[in-house]
Amino acid sequence: MRFHVLTLFPGLFESVLSYGVLGRAVEQGHLGLELTDIRDFSRDRHRTVDDRPFGGGPGMVMRPEVTAAAVDHARARMPAEAPVVYLSPQGETLDHQKVAELADLPGLTLLCGRYEGIDERALESRVDRELSIGDYVLSGGELAALVVIDAVSRLQPEVLGEPASAAEDSFVEGLLDCPHYTRPQDFEGRAVPEVLLSGDHGRIRQWRRQQALARTWERRPELLRERGLSGPERALLSEYIRETGGDPAALEELPGRVE
Repeated sequence: MRFHVLTLFPGLFESVLSYGVLGRAVEQGHLGLELTDIRDFSRDRHRTVDDRPFGGGPGMVMRPEVTAAAVDHARARMPAEAPVVYLSPQGETLDHQKVAELADLPGLTLLCGRYEGIDERALESRVDRELSIGDYVLSGGELAALVVIDAVSRLQPEVLGEPASAAEDSFVEGLLDCPHYTRPQDFEGRAVPEVLLSGDHGRIRQWRRQQALARTWERRPELLRERGLSGPERALLSEYIRETGGDPAALEELPGRVE
């Protein structure tokens, strides 16, 4: 997987992507990363990339000819199938399904805006897709681009030390992840659930499934309304709700699901 990032602050990526899982993946050649400073395509000696907006208003806007030249440079260096993605609060919200779609591509060019944004004409002529990481505004697209790189990279072969880790993450099956425990067995009077010490892998799998269903039901019920429940899942969640003093009848509103 190759990433080409267009930014005014390439040093920000160099520092962050030198550590942890992504740093190892880049070092070992499992991920390709190229950084381009948008200022390199400015046409004046001051390396100006922005100007005042037509119509007035606060802030500055990134100039279209500078942005377009940077994108054209990146396209020439990336696979033809690699889209140009602009990180923007106006974009479609990133979720696991979109991350999985992006992970199947040979590469991504990530365009990071600053100031009040980028001249709309450059976006219309050069950008294939706009993505947002949430309904809030950042100072620029760099942090959002790092989120995309991290999320997409986790689904690439050989990036994670244990490939099964990505397959068991939250949202992969439309559920939140189950709780996890390690040593010591007792922490401040809180014990590890007995089932995890039993050595019975069948019981452990069932417990983890039940906990994932329960956590999703309690914290993100809209995910279950969209996803539905299979027969065995409905039985597991009903059992949990009864044991915690709830009424399983509330599950009747959830659609069925075929596994």
